[in-house]
Amino acid sequence: MTATTHETTLAYLTLLSAKGLGPRRIKMLLDHFGSAVMILEADKQALSEIEGFGNVTIQAIEEAKKTDWANKELERAEKLNSQLVHFESEAYPKALKQIYDPPPLLYVRGTLPTSERAIGIVGTRDASDYAMKFSEGLARDLTNAKVTVVSGLALGIDSAAHRGAVSAEQGQTIAVLGSAVNVIYPKQNEALAKRIEEGHGAIVSEYPIGTGPTATNFPGRNRVINGLSKGVVVVEAGEKSGALITSDYALEEGRTVFAVPGRVNDSKAKGTLNLLKQGAVLVQSVEDILNEFGWTGQAISKDTPTVQLSSLEEKVTSALKHLGSPLLDDLLGATELPISELIKTLTLLELKGVVKTLPGGRYTKV
Repeated sequence: MTATTHETTLAYLTLLSAKGLGPRRIKMLLDHFGSAVMILEADKQALSEIEGFGNVTIQAIEEAKKTDWANKELERAEKLNSQLVHFESEAYPKALKQIYDPPPLLYVRGTLPTSERAIGIVGTRDASDYAMKFSEGLARDLTNAKVTVVSGLALGIDSAAHRGAVSAEQGQTIAVLGSAVNVIYPKQNEALAKRIEEGHGAIVSEYPIGTGPTATNFPGRNRVINGLSKGVVVVEAGEKSGALITSDYALEEGRTVFAVPGRVNDSKAKGTLNLLKQGAVLVQSVEDILNEFGWTGQAISKDTPTVQLSSLEEKVTSALKHLGSPLLDDLLGATELPISELIKTLTLLELKGVVKTLPGGRYTKV
């Protein structure tokens, strides 16, 4: 007899409540038995035949079956207008199913985008003004190209990415939390979360209702960001930034890692510069991402803010426009600037997406 949707959802909640039974082990059980309901119907002998499942784990499953937690949790989720999307559901994201330890069940507020064109944007919480503006603009351009932006709703780069996505009329974004869907962290992003939920995508978590943000939850959150994304862009990150955990997951799962270059003497850019040394794809504009996957679509939004240039940057830009695609020596002659000042200015212009380096050491105005 085929289990109902209600029965299947309760089965997943029951498994989640079993002590010591994490996502990877539930996936092993699903691979063996075929469904959550069949796992709960299996006897102790059948469970013990699976490698690594001893008496302690089997007893934990038996104890979970005796409690009423699953029913109460389902009631809590329904009161919050949260959908429960489990591994057997058609709504479960296909890309997320492919990772090593996918969440057995997702709590979802809003509407989970179905497009397979999704890009994660992550970075430091203590981001520079430039990185914040770049992230917001990149996210806006991605959503205008019908790409879903995935991030973690944290302060800094995450917030900028979500803001950029919701600023586009049809922009779609997924905010993955390291807490429950009813515990928005940080609190100052509650309004942003509400805007996402009410028409620009979904708030997603694998954690039960009421779970607070703890340090142990965020690595798991980062793996879900990666799992939902075709590739991950690290905009700004120090050498030990948590954003690099997401890029590590991406590499392990065969996702594409992108990095935005920063100034060589900026501690906030050390992580991204190291990623570029390791072979990450350089991102100067949205086209670098679209071209990597062969995606087409209107990329640049009409409301992209004008880049503000200093008088020195204007001078170099003017020289580039006049000379076409000059070498560094040509620019030195045209601008009469010290070489250190010229290189610094060119780097800033590249970060702002105004200048691009060409093969052979030439520069051109974008």
